[in-house]
Amino acid sequence: MKWLKKVKSIFLDPDYSHHTKLLSTVPLFQDLKRRHLGVVYQYLYEHHYYRGEQLFVEGDVGRALFIVKSGTIELVKKDEHRSDQRLALLKESEFFGEMALLQEQPRSASAVAVEESDVYLLYKDKLDSLIHDHPEAGALLLKRLAEMIAARLRVTSEKLLRKAPAV
Repeated sequence: MKWLKKVKSIFLDPDYSHHTKLLSTVPLFQDLKRRHLGVVYQYLYEHHYYRGEQLFVEGDVGRALFIVKSGTIELVKKDEHRSDQRLALLKESEFFGEMALLQEQPRSASAVAVEESDVYLLYKDKLDSLIHDHPEAGALLLKRLAEMIAARLRVTSEKLLRKAPAV
């Protein structure tokens, strides 16, 4: 009976409800049911960044996906003159660094907090544990991740085609 009280206390906790509600607005998690969001939340780390603080630097090995809980994060890439070029400005419910969940490769850009920001981090090893411990939630998450990466690749390819000189 104690375990039932514990489970009820987790699911009825207003803080838990707040987190799962926010996660439900993240496009990556749109196919997940509330119970799956609760499972995912258990595998996330929360971190606070101050204005101007770097989350990671271009070339760092990627080990986590970042989800903006609050604040604004800027993604920048150095151009051939070593000047920062803005790639994106990300706000609440947006995510980045998803390739790190598939491969631990060097980051292709840097990320910096434009203002005080809170983010959730999903590390690759935690995703692996989630998939092992909760295969249904893990499969839904991986399916959505693949769809989103494919969509982003399609957009990038179209941009490159528009910039390419006609033959």
